[in-house]
Amino acid sequence: MSQELTISIGQYSDRGRKEINQDFHGALFPEGAMLATKGIAIALADGISSSSVSQIAAESSIKSFLTDYYCTSDTWSVKTSVERVISATNSWAYAQTKRSQHAYDMDKGYVCTLSAMVLKSYNAHIFHIGDSRIYRVSGGSLEQLTNDHRTMLSAKQSYLGRAIGMGQRVEIDYRKLEISVGDIFVLATDGVYEHTDAKFVIQAINDNLNDLDKAARLVAEEAFSRGSPDNLTIQIVRIDILPDEDANDFIGSSKTLTAPPLLEARQEFEGYRILRQIHASSRSHIYLASDLETDEKVALKIPSIDLRGDAAYLKRFIMEEWIARRLNNAHVLSAVPQIRRRRFVYVITEFVEGQTLSQWMIDHPKPDIETVRGIIEQIAKGLRAFHRKEMVHQDLRPENIMIDGAGTVKIIDFGSTKVAGVVETGPSVEGEDILGTHQYTAPEYFVGDSGSRRSDFFSLGVIAYQMMTGKLPYGMQVSKVRTRAQQRKLRYISAQSDKLQIPVWIDESFKKAVHPDPFKRYEALSEFIADLRTPNKNFMSDIQVPLARRNRVAFWQTISLILALVVVYMFVQQAS
Repeated sequence: MSQELTISIGQYSDRGRKEINQDFHGALFPEGAMLATKGIAIALADGISSSSVSQIAAESSIKSFLTDYYCTSDTWSVKTSVERVISATNSWAYAQTKRSQHAYDMDKGYVCTLSAMVLKSYNAHIFHIGDSRIYRVSGGSLEQLTNDHRTMLSAKQSYLGRAIGMGQRVEIDYRKLEISVGDIFVLATDGVYEHTDAKFVIQAINDNLNDLDKAARLVAEEAFSRGSPDNLTIQIVRIDILPDEDANDFIGSSKTLTAPPLLEARQEFEGYRILRQIHASSRSHIYLASDLETDEKVALKIPSIDLRGDAAYLKRFIMEEWIARRLNNAHVLSAVPQIRRRRFVYVITEFVEGQTLSQWMIDHPKPDIETVRGIIEQIAKGLRAFHRKEMVHQDLRPENIMIDGAGTVKIIDFGSTKVAGVVETGPSVEGEDILGTHQYTAPEYFVGDSGSRRSDFFSLGVIAYQMMTGKLPYGMQVSKVRTRAQQRKLRYISAQSDKLQIPVWIDESFKKAVHPDPFKRYEALSEFIADLRTPNKNFMSDIQVPLARRNRVAFWQTISLILALVVVYMFVQQAS
């Protein structure tokens, strides 16, 4: 029977002499294939005392690290996976501060340190930002494995030089070292290590090898008794069993994972039976498959045959699974957990039985306003899940939206999604390299600007407009924009017409949602949704609707009267 990586861990955290505990810590022990492909993750974070919200940053950083790391692709190295997760978390924390009242005072924002360790196979992967520490017990001493990112101004004054949430980007220290059975690691915040010594820590561990929780508590209590004024958090990790070589290599390195060949109906593939092809395009091939163990139907997506030599494309393809795993929303397609060994690159998601919004619009060319509102509201809920994770979808269009038999709307494609802080997924925005579909892509992309949440608002506005009118708010003019002058010259085509009874206030909400200038669009999705339901008094008061649009009969009656008066006047003039 093959052996699996096994560790013992002891943890303790207390607020100490402070009113609240701004530290946070955790560890995650996966099972089965995930243990071999991802390993065991341990981490702690320390909030800064000058901030009243840094405990939120610390908690979010640890929870995101422990969950999002296991959502990353099996094809990524530990270093790549963790750095992308931490970068995304950093972007979230920085954005939270920028939206708060302390936008220009990072010492009061969503800032914390982070020290993390991933134990996989025969290696420990160390990641570090700030001044928490990771040690390895070495004989009668503690070997410090991390460097403090603290700048000393004097013997009594210093400041934190690097932390989560301190800037738009974060530099992460990384080191990899081999581990052996019996190795012991200690993770601790400054409230502990500054007020204890190696001799006491090692003695507490040796005296309590069978109860590492007790050892951790004793060390923290010792730091408190020695006058520590800070929060007290410590984790003690011991390597008990290393995996067999077979277990270590059962999946091979990530470089051995290749794109699979095209699949056929009835074929068995990686524990699934292929039932039929659902969709094929230049970007991917999607199949309906059945899990051989559970009979659950899933959608299995493989890379495009034509683009397998495109490294940027493969990066985006692999990112899709991570994105799907990070999002937990009823209106976003969910990923299926990977529980078996994987030899190829592919993505498994839930199977949505229904139709695309594109097909729905063909079947319902004249939907009522309430039905359109209901669909747009569901799309907005799914889109909001992306934005809360600091993601921009970038390719919202009817073909990427599904409606199931129960009427539930889901966003289904993440191939163009940009994740804040993850540079590798950033789009190229030059000409044909724009990732989104041109009819629904915001004009700022065409002039070289990077996308934002308001770019997604534009796409949603175009979809709402098209559902109501069957047309596009700028025709095909947006895709022709190449300069800012051309962007400014775009002219919105009113949704109102003789055939469509669309209230003027809804037309104005469409107009604002798809404004060529992203800064003149809605600031929040909730505002757009509200304006679709309730007349915005600003729209009503500012609009001078032409008589020809308000009452065509009255308009032509007025024209006829004017013409009649002109004829009478001319007749009188000639008679005189």
